[in-house]
Amino acid sequence: MENLPTTRLPVKCDSCVVRHKAICAVLTDAELNDFNRIARQRLVPTGQVISVEEKIVFANIMEGVVKLTETLADGRQQIVGLHFPPDFLGRIYAKETPYFAEAATDVELCAFPRDGFETMLKRYPGLQRRLFENTLDELDSARDWMLLLGRKTAQEKVASLLFMIAKRAPNIGCAHRPDMNFAKFSLPLTRADLADYLGLTLETVSRQITNLKAAGVIRLAENREVVVPDIDALEEVAGA
Repeated sequence: MENLPTTRLPVKCDSCVVRHKAICAVLTDAELNDFNRIARQRLVPTGQVISVEEKIVFANIMEGVVKLTETLADGRQQIVGLHFPPDFLGRIYAKETPYFAEAATDVELCAFPRDGFETMLKRYPGLQRRLFENTLDELDSARDWMLLLGRKTAQEKVASLLFMIAKRAPNIGCAHRPDMNFAKFSLPLTRADLADYLGLTLETVSRQITNLKAAGVIRLAENREVVVPDIDALEEVAGA
């Protein structure tokens, strides 16, 4: 019997922890090999800016957390979003971005040049569709966040953010046991950042975290580690 040639995945794709969750999950092995030719892995240390107004980065987040910040005319800044693995970072077909992206933790990216990535979108309609679906998901998340900022109490806001991170914990290399309704993660933001993101004062955030701890909803350890013994209980407090 004739041995037919087979297409093997690139080594870095075969071992990628977000391979089956990122936008490239829709590609066949042959298409992924083509896509891989333009991909470059990039390591970004905590605190380093990844993308600014005049320089847009296109990338899959493989590891770590990225925060998006927008600056007002008077210099004030506001965190407007968080990205976790396997989120896609970047604004396709846009010349500028209204925010800058910064590594909230050490981040590993699978980055793509603009021209090459836009070519891949034209070549593989499934990739374009997946990116469009991701955009709609982000829009839904933004609407949910509007509800949180406009209607929820301070306790519900803090609990909602912790609940969101707990749900994404497996994607940032942290423990999450759905069968045990348990999660443990390292908080990717400082309390000052939490306050900024939630539209609360630092004192209010600290007080609500203390209240959640006293109620047994969360436990705190060293190095900003948070343990959620019962995710359902946290979800209930969050009003989700």
